[in-house]
Amino acid sequence: MRSYSPDLTPPWKRSKPVPEVPAEPDLVVEEVSTGFCGAVIRCEAGTVTLEDRFGKHRVFPLEPRGFLLEGKVVTLVRPAAAGPARPSRTASGSIAVPGARARVARAGRIYVEGRHDAELVERVWGDDLRIEGVVVEYLEGVDDLPSIVADFAPGPDARLGVLVDHLVEGSKESRIAASVTHPHVLVVGHPYVDVWEAVKPSSVGIPAWPAVPRGQDWKKGVCRALGWPENTGATWQHILSKVTSYKDLEPSLLGRVEELIDFVTEPV
Repeated sequence: MRSYSPDLTPPWKRSKPVPEVPAEPDLVVEEVSTGFCGAVIRCEAGTVTLEDRFGKHRVFPLEPRGFLLEGKVVTLVRPAAAGPARPSRTASGSIAVPGARARVARAGRIYVEGRHDAELVERVWGDDLRIEGVVVEYLEGVDDLPSIVADFAPGPDARLGVLVDHLVEGSKESRIAASVTHPHVLVVGHPYVDVWEAVKPSSVGIPAWPAVPRGQDWKKGVCRALGWPENTGATWQHILSKVTSYKDLEPSLLGRVEELIDFVTEPV
């Protein structure tokens, strides 16, 4: 007589280990109990939806050993949630280098006029500067720039770049900048009275930066004209918070900062 196994459990439900397969979209499987064959179109908590070649949809529970994949029993599982995407670009628009360590600081430096200038440069170019090993320092003004340059003692392996506010023809800043002629120093600037103006008005949510009469404190004059509290420190933090990338800055500043980074990091 032919012997039969006492185990009447269907083959696909027996205890033999089976692989777990993520129910990714377009994966074609067959549900074992109904024979319904279709492609995965949706996987939610505890269920999977299949679509057959006629466009019919069926929802099935994600039970162990519940499906056949290429004729083999599998257990469908919900796909793992995708992790947060790594940014492909830094705030300055350069290609991001995930996991890159900061380089040991170069002897060269970039000097800017004030704290706000330094914070804005860090906000947009910070990742690039750390990879290149470039330190940015602020001067609290450039009236003594010639002596500052002399004290720095620039050289081929210690270049100095300087970013000056309001560097326009006939200004005090233009005369100071012209007095620095060292071959390993580059002085460039933007046309704005203050670096606040280098942030695009649209990024801050205003139609334009107001004109402030000569003789008035420019930052406080801006606050008064816009109806903002005359707390320039808090106002600057508000402005800075609106800057997320180079797209929030005027081209006349972008080009000058990039020029300084290139100059300081130029191979000897």
